[in-house]
Amino acid sequence: MLLLGRGPKAWPGLRQFKSLILPRTVGGQALHVRYQLLSKQGPTETGGQGQPQGPGLRTRLLITALFGAGLGGAWLAARAEKEQRRQQQRTEALRQVAVGQGDFSLLDQHGQARCKADFRGQWVLLYFGFTHCPDICPDELEKLVQAVRQLEAEPALPPVQPIFITVDPERDDVAAMARYVQDFHPRLLGLTGSPEQIAQVSRSYRVYYSAGPKDEDQDYIVDHSIAIYLLNPDGLFTDYYGRSRSAEQIVNSVRQHMATFCSILS
Repeated sequence: MLLLGRGPKAWPGLRQFKSLILPRTVGGQALHVRYQLLSKQGPTETGGQGQPQGPGLRTRLLITALFGAGLGGAWLAARAEKEQRRQQQRTEALRQVAVGQGDFSLLDQHGQARCKADFRGQWVLLYFGFTHCPDICPDELEKLVQAVRQLEAEPALPPVQPIFITVDPERDDVAAMARYVQDFHPRLLGLTGSPEQIAQVSRSYRVYYSAGPKDEDQDYIVDHSIAIYLLNPDGLFTDYYGRSRSAEQIVNSVRQHMATFCSILS
């Protein structure tokens, strides 16, 4: 009661105290009031019993988010590593098949002699077909050049050389190849040669082909394997893509092979 008797000058000091207990003594004696200083830590850091609390909700959410991001990053890294190992195992298995081993000697649509060594240091997408093919060959070549265009749109990637090799040397001479390839891509090379030369390069890439019977107009269809081959800058067969693969899937595969390529010749 002495504090109250000091008048208004002492009242501001009361704001620093908080009443905890107001006990009354036996027999109606005067009230004894106990106070304690208010905590300077604020309401979010003390509990109802005056005990320190843990981190606030925002802190806990931040910790949870960081923990989740860490787990997600580790999962993505493990997935990428697994995919890289799978790609390397596939490449090694394909190399053991010995596809595309050996050289070839053919003529392009300009009549210039071409051999496998001419494309050393370049990525190559290669397709075997024939110019009189009614639908499959045009569709596959269009898919091939679409993939090449998409890869060309990424300046950081090395260029890819598209090549078309005929399996119908009887009709697909240099002039026929020149007329045909100009409708697809300005850098598409059309290669032809003698029946013996075509047979040799086809065997090298395990390409099956067989000319069907001729009709009354001496026209015929050539039955052949359908696949787009990927050669790396070492000139080695690296991958292949069947009819079910889209241009986008080919682009993704080529990009992955480029990222993991390490020359064995340098």
